[in-house]
Amino acid sequence: MNALRLPYNQLSAAAYQGLLQTKKALEDGPLDPCLIELTHLRVSQINGCSYCTQMHSQALRRRGVENAKIDSVAGWRVSPRFDHAERAALAWAESLTHIEATAAPDADYEALKPYFSDAEISDLTISVALMNALNRLAVGLRL
Repeated sequence: MNALRLPYNQLSAAAYQGLLQTKKALEDGPLDPCLIELTHLRVSQINGCSYCTQMHSQALRRRGVENAKIDSVAGWRVSPRFDHAERAALAWAESLTHIEATAAPDADYEALKPYFSDAEISDLTISVALMNALNRLAVGLRL
């Protein structure tokens, strides 16, 4: 186990609180909380954030998501446990997380439109960006 490198939540308190306020705004928004948690879990898996992977898995369990589905998130593309909307959201989350390689392709963006409103797509995009930021804090400063 690694020791916290810097107490970023104290040293950058105002900035960190802004991230938490963004998280709260998204939780109060139109997206299904389970969908947010699923995408956050996948982003955290990609980014190798053990702390966040565990946190989002536990949150999904508290929301009543079956263990088999949670355990299948890393392999969502070949799992029958995810509906079309979840697949579109997970693909978008992966595209944004790997943006250096994907450049967020039109196909992944267009796949969202049958399932999500413009406001939901906007919130989903901000949610994925936020999770990537929080993963980078947690991994970089050893939460």
